[in-house]
Amino acid sequence: MKTLFVSYRVTDLDRSLGFYTALGYAELGRVEGGDGARLVILKFPDEPAASLELVHRPGGGPVDVGSGFDHLAIQAERLATTLETLTEAGLRPEPLRYPGGPHGPKTSFLTDPDGYRIELVEWPSGHPDGITAADFA
Repeated sequence: MKTLFVSYRVTDLDRSLGFYTALGYAELGRVEGGDGARLVILKFPDEPAASLELVHRPGGGPVDVGSGFDHLAIQAERLATTLETLTEAGLRPEPLRYPGGPHGPKTSFLTDPDGYRIELVEWPSGHPDGITAADFA
């Protein structure tokens, strides 16, 4: 088993697509559903497959992120450069943080138009992609 992608329900599909393409996602495809529902499948250019699906259901009412979902984590190669690019694109990333101390990962958060939180992470040099059992040894 493996995780395929995360799916977010969004209020305004065009506004959300603008946000996520500014973040670096590229559209992979669309699916038209009944009652005007639309799904847009996204991935980062270097990813082999989809990693995010935006779901727009016009009759579904407002999106309520609620208190159960915390955040989506995305790896960045050079976080400082990514933050500059996002700021220039009109997004508002939070300041750079060092949650594991000066030699640990660098992080920054931003929030999408519907209130979903996104954590951007730059791993220290030599760290494998993602969190592994080695991080807890």
